[in-house]
Amino acid sequence: MRYEELSELAQQLRVDSVRVADGAGSGHPTSSMSAADLAAVLLAHHLRYDFDHPDNPANDRLIFSKGHASPLLHALYKAAGAVGEEELLTYRRLGSRLEGHPTPRLPWVDVATGSLGQGLPVGVGMALAGKYLDRIPYRVWVLSGDSEMAEGSVWEAVEHASYEKLANLTLIVDVNRLGQRGPTRHQHDLDAYARRLRAFGWHTLEVDGHDVEAVDKAFTEAVEVRERPVAVIAATRKGRGVAAVEDQEGKHGKPLPDAQAAIEELGGPRHIRVEVQAPPAERPQQPQGRGRVELPRFDPGTKEATRTAFGRALAALGSARGDVVALDGEVSDSTRAEYFKKEHPDRFFECYIAEQQLVAAAVGLQARGWLPYASTFAAFLTRAHDFIRMAAVSRAGINLVGSHAGVAIGQDGPSQMGLEDLAMLRAVHGSTVLYPCDANQTARLVAAMAELEGVRYLRTTRGETPVIYGPDEEFPVGGSKVLRRSDHDRATVVAAGVTVHEALRAADALAADGVQIRVIDLYSVKPVDVDTLNDAAGATACLLTVEDHHPEGGIGDAVAEAFSDGRPVPRLVRLAVRNMPASATPEEQLHASGIDAESIAAAVKLLVERVVVR
Repeated sequence: MRYEELSELAQQLRVDSVRVADGAGSGHPTSSMSAADLAAVLLAHHLRYDFDHPDNPANDRLIFSKGHASPLLHALYKAAGAVGEEELLTYRRLGSRLEGHPTPRLPWVDVATGSLGQGLPVGVGMALAGKYLDRIPYRVWVLSGDSEMAEGSVWEAVEHASYEKLANLTLIVDVNRLGQRGPTRHQHDLDAYARRLRAFGWHTLEVDGHDVEAVDKAFTEAVEVRERPVAVIAATRKGRGVAAVEDQEGKHGKPLPDAQAAIEELGGPRHIRVEVQAPPAERPQQPQGRGRVELPRFDPGTKEATRTAFGRALAALGSARGDVVALDGEVSDSTRAEYFKKEHPDRFFECYIAEQQLVAAAVGLQARGWLPYASTFAAFLTRAHDFIRMAAVSRAGINLVGSHAGVAIGQDGPSQMGLEDLAMLRAVHGSTVLYPCDANQTARLVAAMAELEGVRYLRTTRGETPVIYGPDEEFPVGGSKVLRRSDHDRATVVAAGVTVHEALRAADALAADGVQIRVIDLYSVKPVDVDTLNDAAGATACLLTVEDHHPEGGIGDAVAEAFSDGRPVPRLVRLAVRNMPASATPEEQLHASGIDAESIAAAVKLLVERVVVR
């Protein structure tokens, strides 16, 4: 396509962006208009993509990190023939695939964007897959806004991409000077961005983002660079082409005041159709097929840490399935992901202490068909919560593993204790939350996670715990185990993880005093075993939950919600970490927080006495 035709294509993209936002009565047309020349050149000359077969593994990947510029993305799809005029005009309407920010409801969208600062980190994950796993020469193109370059997650990604020499990754920064409320930090100082990127080892190109010839040459050079990622830093003007809004403050995130006049100023509607280049006929390196998983086996009566069981089970799963990959945040010796690293070093990714990049890379890898397990301390996953939330919006299938959970870690103190993780992960749409209490249960659940959908979370424990289940015991997701039961149970104690063992000790002590209780191991915190809880409530009328977690959002809330559908509500008592812990031994921590065996037994006695009095 000649440069004059590229300019016409860019005008078409602008007109269509104006039209759809005007029809919807909302949207971000000015943010779309600034990047129209960049998008036109990319679509017509550089993107290699089969829109009829979006699952073609050789396709380039295109991520609109500035997801609010969705009018431009949808206009691109129209120019490529993937979206028709009728569907284009359904933008932002109920039932439309063309949402306000892109999601994988569209088959050409790999991941959801719109939470700024996420496109490049996810793109790094895709580029890692292309370089080390698929081993085919697709390119990952990420269109970023200038405002989001202030996000810390962007710089985690920038450093990681440079460290891994991801020459298959190109970042396009649309420097349009204006953010939501006014000028961006560096406005049109392109060198301010370039200096920072070069300091991290990137190859940078500064261009006039409205000069299609200059943009074309920059993209051509980007493809030719070896051993380094490339950033094309383009000076643009927000609302380009319409005098009433071009480079004007206060025009962000709203339709143009006079759309028809703007369309006429832009030269009117066009109907240019682009024949997008087909990807090369490349096939990815095929992962090994699926074999039988030989999970580690632990002898009942011994002791083992659930984090160790996780590491050994993951390594075994990796031997049986060639699509399994592991990522860790520089704590693999503690999370025990090192077991996988030692056996499958070509499928292990060290993300260092950059938890946002850790989760983003997992999302990018799964978008390319790999099955990621990402691990770090449970406490540090909180840093990546927005990436986890957006993973659910992306319909991503990722496995997260948080070790060193709760006060049971002991002397390291509260900064290292995951005490909010169950609440955080339970709140994620469509998530699964698992909390095993022994090694064999952990191994089984690690394997079960591979067959689930959505965001899956496994909580593991630092210290050794007794192995109470046999290696052949089954643990269906959504289930639980009743570990103590009699016809004379006065109350039910519901526990998970470390508190299961405290509950069993409490049950033995209470039995010696003539008080029988039921003990439930609620290893599946979400989905929860409603039927077993309901049976226990009917039999004992009193439920006491005990958890190594803050009271908000954890096991206590999961149990309470099991009775929110009109079922008879039993008397509920919750034991949880309500204090601010300090350094102490694990045993001292559990006691100080009121979740050890002694505290459970005392609470049960008080509960039973109150029921008798009533």
